[in-house]
Amino acid sequence: MPEKTAAPQHVYTAIAQVMATIAKQGISKDRKNDAQGYAFRGIDDVYNALAPILSEAGLCVLPYVKSREVLERQTRSGGALFYVTVAVDFALVSAVDGSTHTISVVGEAMDSGDKATNKAMSAAYKYACMQAFCIPTEGDNDADKQTHEVAPSTITKNEVEVIEKLAVAASVDLAAVCSVYKIPSINQLPMSKAQEVITRLQSKAKTATPQE
Repeated sequence: MPEKTAAPQHVYTAIAQVMATIAKQGISKDRKNDAQGYAFRGIDDVYNALAPILSEAGLCVLPYVKSREVLERQTRSGGALFYVTVAVDFALVSAVDGSTHTISVVGEAMDSGDKATNKAMSAAYKYACMQAFCIPTEGDNDADKQTHEVAPSTITKNEVEVIEKLAVAASVDLAAVCSVYKIPSINQLPMSKAQEVITRLQSKAKTATPQE
């Protein structure tokens, strides 16, 4: 008797069905970035386009967050800016036979409030779907609706303390140093300028110290 061939897993049939349907209509980019004016597709555009197609194909897209990292940065205006990176597994699950296929993606986003994680998750979902279903692409993700200007990395607390001590030893007013580098306070000194300031203060401190 001929060997029986295992039935194909429905999840891949469903993925192919979604690809075929979305390829016909695509998702146009009808939104614009607030600062730079370029067009992109929002996460709601992706949801609205895919929801009925996924339902018809009997395919579920289920997220599982593996890790989340948060880095607090500072805007040029001095405000807080949160940069979030999430590593997410999206399980494509067939509602017909329970077969699955997992996609691993990374989502990144910045926000000055409490929406950075939401934006990062949206970015991860959008690009997982765009790549899995080969959605004709013309735009970017929701995290790009706003363009944030990140200030240069600033010196650490330890470096601030070193500079303050050296300034006292060298009889240098830190306000003058801040004026030279056009910063409101010494803790806003860019990391790239830290060694330069420390070296200059050390030189002046040696000059100011009476030789034995």
